[in-house]
Amino acid sequence: MQVLFKSRHPQATDLRDLTERRVRFVLRRLGWLVPSAEVSMSDVNGPRGGVDKRCQVELRTDGAGSVVVTSVSHDWRTALDNALARAARFLMRMWRRGNDTRRIRQRLIGHEC
Repeated sequence: MQVLFKSRHPQATDLRDLTERRVRFVLRRLGWLVPSAEVSMSDVNGPRGGVDKRCQVELRTDGAGSVVVTSVSHDWRTALDNALARAARFLMRMWRRGNDTRRIRQRLIGHEC
């Protein structure tokens, strides 16, 4: 899996290696479905503080297009972890729905004969 990291903020740039490790860890079981991921980190309101650390994760899947999830938090790590958790949950739901419809179709075809 290819992981792209984008940020202009110096503190967020220090998290480049951690971000890549977290993306690979969270998506380790879904890596076959996601060939590339792009993580963008930005500070929404600059040095004023507050809940302003924004992390956007874009996962490009083979069959379902792109999945984009954004999270805003007090610190970079929490924003990253929240965005990755939401993206992984969404991918699992999407994958399960695809498998469920195939199973239902197979059952219906089997009962018609």
